[in-house]
Amino acid sequence: MKIVIVKYNAGNVYSVESALLRFGIQPSISDNADEIRNADKVIFPGVGEARTAMAYLKKNYLDMLFSELKQPFLGICLGLQLMCTHSQEKDTPCLDIFPAEVKLFPSTMKVPHMGWNALENLKGALFKDVAEGSYVYFVHSYYAEVTDLTIARTSYSVPFSAAMQKDNFYAVQFHPEKSADVGAQILKNFIDL
Repeated sequence: MKIVIVKYNAGNVYSVESALLRFGIQPSISDNADEIRNADKVIFPGVGEARTAMAYLKKNYLDMLFSELKQPFLGICLGLQLMCTHSQEKDTPCLDIFPAEVKLFPSTMKVPHMGWNALENLKGALFKDVAEGSYVYFVHSYYAEVTDLTIARTSYSVPFSAAMQKDNFYAVQFHPEKSADVGAQILKNFIDL
């Protein structure tokens, strides 16, 4: 199985690579369109700032490539936010895979939201063998609103999308690669899709 982790200068690629190596999978790390297009699965991790990340994707034409992909595709953290329509972070137009707005947490809350939080309302194959109320690890200042594409939610002052899905596109706001056994199960479920 060929898994490509997208390199776009905003990814936590090496922690995701380490998680896949534990499953005996050696992923490629690439921003090459042909390599991404020919992968069995694509993982789009992210840590960083939306506008800079989108600029890199556009410069390398990855923004147009992603919407054409038919294989399972998993966004992580900033990856989920960039898959939405728009982010309040520096007023950034995003990939528009998920028609959702990404917003800054209310000023009454400490940001970033950092630490373990419980998943609720789990739906679909990504959460096979994951119990309702399981805890996963978050680090983020912005969140995607809850929509009809939300397949898991959690709350930090406001409810938000912990995971989303549309067709072959999956995304999680949390870091499965840092979420112990629960995160490992979610990554395994993605690999098994």
